[in-house]
Amino acid sequence: MQGKFITLEGSEGVGKTTNVEFIKERLAQSGIECVVTREPGGTSLGEKIRSLLLARDSESMDDYAELLLIFAARAQHLARVIKPALGRGQWVLCDRFTDATYAYQGGGRGVPDASIAVLENLLQGDLRPDLTIILDIDPEIGLARVKERGEFDRFEREQLEFFQRVRSAYLARAAADTRRYRVVNVARTLTEIQSDLRRELDQFIRRAQ
Repeated sequence: MQGKFITLEGSEGVGKTTNVEFIKERLAQSGIECVVTREPGGTSLGEKIRSLLLARDSESMDDYAELLLIFAARAQHLARVIKPALGRGQWVLCDRFTDATYAYQGGGRGVPDASIAVLENLLQGDLRPDLTIILDIDPEIGLARVKERGEFDRFEREQLEFFQRVRSAYLARAAADTRRYRVVNVARTLTEIQSDLRRELDQFIRRAQ
């Protein structure tokens, strides 16, 4: 099989870390080893940029400075990790990608989608994920889960209304392209969530063969 690009998306408290591991294991059970990575990050440079973006004590960041930092990390990530892996025929599983930019910087911050699209097309060309799974939850519930983990990072400290806009942006993107996106309700038990993930992955793997 040719390499495939799977992304996992969602706002705060949706359980991406747990479910990235589940997806990796499910792919392995199907004989598919994948490169697991994340955004922002995925490279040494990208992780340094991630630290800048999440730092609680950083100076107030302009929305476009934030956007450009995210795409700087993404440029390095694409060049050093994602494109080489896909070029070798490997599958790539990424915790967040450009849909997060449309959701957080677009929906959350109010940066026009057209501005994001310019950078997306510049760096990615026609490269888009083959499958994007959005883990969806009411932001109020998600933030309550995050609060149990300890101190919030710079994004997690935003107001509830910010995350409501983020969620709406994610769901709007999913509604506009039902071929690529799958929305999974994570306000349920882990068994129920992962049953849905297993079904979606198995269907995707069958189509890819």
